[in-house]
Amino acid sequence: MSKDNKQSVFQAAGFLMATMVISRILGYLRDVVLYNMFGQNRITDAYNAAFSIPDFLYSILVGGALSSAFIPIFSYYIARGEEEEAWTVASIVISWITVLLGIGLVICYAFTPQLIGLLVPGFDAKSAALTVTLTRIMLVQVVFMGLCGVSMGILHSFKHFTTPAIGSVFYNLGIVLGGSLLAAPIEARWPGYGIAAFSVGVVLGAIANFMVQAPVLYKKGINFHFNLDYHHPGFRQLIYLMIPIFIGLSVSQINLFVTQNLASSLSDGMIAALRMGQRFMQLPIGIFAIAIAMAVFPTLTSHAALNEMDEFKKHMSLGVRSVIFITLPSAVGLAVLREPIIRLMFEFKGGEFTAAATTAAGNALLFYSIGLVGYSVVHVLIRSFYALKDTRTSVIIGIVSIGINIVCSLLLIGPLEHRGLALAYSIAGISQALLLLYFLRRKIGHIDIRNMANSLLKTAGICAVMGIVSLKVCDVAANYVDIGSKFGQVAQLGVAMVIAIAIYFGLAYVIKMEEARIVFGMFGSRLKFLNRFRKKFS
Repeated sequence: MSKDNKQSVFQAAGFLMATMVISRILGYLRDVVLYNMFGQNRITDAYNAAFSIPDFLYSILVGGALSSAFIPIFSYYIARGEEEEAWTVASIVISWITVLLGIGLVICYAFTPQLIGLLVPGFDAKSAALTVTLTRIMLVQVVFMGLCGVSMGILHSFKHFTTPAIGSVFYNLGIVLGGSLLAAPIEARWPGYGIAAFSVGVVLGAIANFMVQAPVLYKKGINFHFNLDYHHPGFRQLIYLMIPIFIGLSVSQINLFVTQNLASSLSDGMIAALRMGQRFMQLPIGIFAIAIAMAVFPTLTSHAALNEMDEFKKHMSLGVRSVIFITLPSAVGLAVLREPIIRLMFEFKGGEFTAAATTAAGNALLFYSIGLVGYSVVHVLIRSFYALKDTRTSVIIGIVSIGINIVCSLLLIGPLEHRGLALAYSIAGISQALLLLYFLRRKIGHIDIRNMANSLLKTAGICAVMGIVSLKVCDVAANYVDIGSKFGQVAQLGVAMVIAIAIYFGLAYVIKMEEARIVFGMFGSRLKFLNRFRKKFS
């Protein structure tokens, strides 16, 4: 891989990370408003249960199966100069999505109570009825999510990452504004829609996401015409690729459904606690791991298509090691500083989010953090298989991991309650990553396992030092500041995090880890300070 090509991938990953940070901040604001308005109880349990269906569709359609299968097909026609055929395939896909999702919406609306009964069987009648109402509101977004998946696939095929990334920001912005403005009553002029306002916000966000991308699609020369020709070879190839990809990328979401199903029988607020812990865990995955995986995927696909397997292996290894370098310290930091983080972000005077809610969510986050690196690496490895046009292996491994999650959940929910469900989810993710590595090695031979293992061991050693020191600093700081005040919480957490970051990158500099140079390369072109720091590792 040329230096310019590598730099362009790093720049794309850096931009995706930056936009994802903004999107996650908006997601945090949404949760702050939500939990301080309603607390961590059956009301927010119902919202989280209802949100799980559109969240699943968003993850699969926009960032998963549809775009992952569409990119190789569309790119193939563009690379061969057959733009008319490329747009024909796009038209067929959009037409079928519109028809099938329209039919699916009608069916889902009709059978929403039965679907919710499967997702949260432990809910009482009142909570289940609220969940049904919220789900039916959110289902409207499904068609727009499908269109977003196609548009993102088209734009990524042209190596245009900016607009789809901005669209994800608008998605969360729609939820924040919709929930904030519509939830509370305003005197007699506006009755307020309570928690249903956040469901309306989900729909508004989905519409905004697509509307941001539509003008750029037009500029790229999109030539849409309604077409249901399922015999087209490009469309048939896409379906062949998409079905196993869909199953493979559904694994983590299905595991969450299993967790939610079992958690509905626990005490009030445990689904919300698990959901919050899982969202914190997903933060570094969404900002770093998915950004790297999405940016590296077109390059992996190109190397595989040209049978440049040495370059393929190098780039895959760099992707995995970069993900580990970023997400392992994130996991340790979240585990060690879990309660100070949640307390600072969600406990506000006069709000409904209590200290008990902080402890419950913190316990969930601790056990979710164990699997953070595993799920992060999975994103790179799955796309490595897709680039090799092997979707069968990752599907089988995904199904195995679902079985592992179910068995571990049933074994651990008794002694550990909601903590056991989080631990089972983590065990499933680690198992999936290890199995993917094993079978990728069997498929293509040597995959630089030694360097990946060395990178993991070095990173783990640095993280151990970082975690111990930051925990001690946090405890000492609590003796000097009032952690009951926001100023004290900021001071405690801020000092601990600054020292932790300094220790981590300082030790990485001392032992000259290659991954540090790679990671800074993702940001260096945008932040001059990081660019200077990056050069020290060169």
